[in-house]
Amino acid sequence: MTAITYAKHRKRALLLASLLVGTNGYARADDASALKEQVDVLQRKVDALANNSLPAGATKGSFKIPGSDTSVTLGGYVKFDAIMSDKSAGVDSVGDQQLNINLVPVGPTAGQHKKDQVTLHARQTRLSLGTSTPTSYGGLTTYIEGDFFGADGNESVSNSSGFRIRHAYGSLGNLSAGQYWTNLFNEQAYPETLDFGGTVGEIFIRQAQIRWTQKFAGGDWSVSAENPESVVAVAGAAAPFRADSDHAPDLTGRIRFAGERATYSVGLLARNISIDSAAAPAATSEKWGGAAVLTGIVRTTGRDDLRFDLNVGNAIGRYQVPGFFPDGYVDATGAMHLARQESAFVAYRHFWTPTLRSSFVAGAANSNPPNGTSSAINKSDRSQHLNLIWSPVPAVNLGTELLHAERTVVGGDHGSLKRIQFSAQYSF
Repeated sequence: MTAITYAKHRKRALLLASLLVGTNGYARADDASALKEQVDVLQRKVDALANNSLPAGATKGSFKIPGSDTSVTLGGYVKFDAIMSDKSAGVDSVGDQQLNINLVPVGPTAGQHKKDQVTLHARQTRLSLGTSTPTSYGGLTTYIEGDFFGADGNESVSNSSGFRIRHAYGSLGNLSAGQYWTNLFNEQAYPETLDFGGTVGEIFIRQAQIRWTQKFAGGDWSVSAENPESVVAVAGAAAPFRADSDHAPDLTGRIRFAGERATYSVGLLARNISIDSAAAPAATSEKWGGAAVLTGIVRTTGRDDLRFDLNVGNAIGRYQVPGFFPDGYVDATGAMHLARQESAFVAYRHFWTPTLRSSFVAGAANSNPPNGTSSAINKSDRSQHLNLIWSPVPAVNLGTELLHAERTVVGGDHGSLKRIQFSAQYSF
């Protein structure tokens, strides 16, 4: 509604009040009071039309569905990435659009004929929808989020890429169910990188689960049953196999302590690793394995913070970004073996000014696979990120980042990747 139209409505409301009350003072006081209330109601309606707005919701940036107690929040961002790598991961490969350490070539001729790859894309662009409704059992919330890292697009024509679900979950009080970050890891501890793949050494997985969360003074604890999937390295096979069937959900427990200057969490994982595949008909055994995870976010000086993650176990496997390790190893007789695996990252974020910041992130992972494991199976990796991000306004991030990563396989072959990235992100 324009300012002129709004002014006209206001004048009409005041004129109506003047005519009904009269200017000679003979109207009764109660009539005048009633008319004033009617004018106030009319004025509020005119104001609402002028603002052309829905009722504000229970959280910042949300609105209420008319006639209900449900608050709705729409969010997301548009992100553009321009990336130059010292070698290509292949035609239309996602490995050129984000760090996927599995796709870093290894060996003496790794990337020999695939040098200086330039890629521009907008696949990290994200959309989200959240709702919140108060009930007698506590808050009822839902959340759906997706991006465009689904089916790969064809770079030679329209660059169309498939939309995919990242999160889809709901909660009522302490109980939640759906697809979300694994309960094993505190997702708030992820470091800030422009590269969408993130640092090696971190736990990174989203999957369907049912979770119970209980708050206590100074933190919370939670337990979950999550979707199982066994990825197993079989003797003589250059790539791991996925099991045809899984026999028990992955089980996690986590406790988180939140203080004034730091947040720490400890997570435990128990998994049944099995193999039932036509690719390995002789393999029939299964084993239970697990892992322990320690994460922290420590506020240092000003707005700076230190973040870290340490993971140790014998079944980290596909929980390690990006599914870097096998979950288990099957020897030539079909027997299942589990191997010690450890990974970690540390990240420091420094604010040069209120609108300019940098993060340095270093991560690593290592495994000790049994004898007989194929020489092409992953053994260890390393990565380092260094960036500079400027936010001229809170909803915009403009930045550049340097990346170096290394991958080593069981046979000893080694490969590396160097990359520079420029990004522009516009949130709403």
